[in-house]
Amino acid sequence: MISIVEAGNLKSNGHYALATVHNDTVYVSGQFAIDPVTREKKFGTIEQETLQSLKNVELILEAAGSKKEHILRMTLYIPDVSLWDKVDAVYREFFGEHKPARTVVPTNELHFGFKIEIDAIAYI
Repeated sequence: MISIVEAGNLKSNGHYALATVHNDTVYVSGQFAIDPVTREKKFGTIEQETLQSLKNVELILEAAGSKKEHILRMTLYIPDVSLWDKVDAVYREFFGEHKPARTVVPTNELHFGFKIEIDAIAYI
């Protein structure tokens, strides 16, 4: 088992890894819209936060030796189900023809006040 604790300037801020690799499977922890260069929180529209969170997942996958086209499953947490259509539009554009299994979970508030958190499982 390998723990990925850094990907570019992205680093875990608590007692967790950005991703764990086991038997050529990558488990990516929930990602927010954090700037991967400055590490600043990038609050914005749901579309902006979704795209940045997806890009962060992609960056972590690349650090683990995988890529977005190898994502098997994702979970997206949003504070309001009314955001679903906007999230889906960004998701569709980001992935193109690739369609990983997915669950969208409406929740209450997310940590730090973000509008979305995304985790993923991929293969190498």
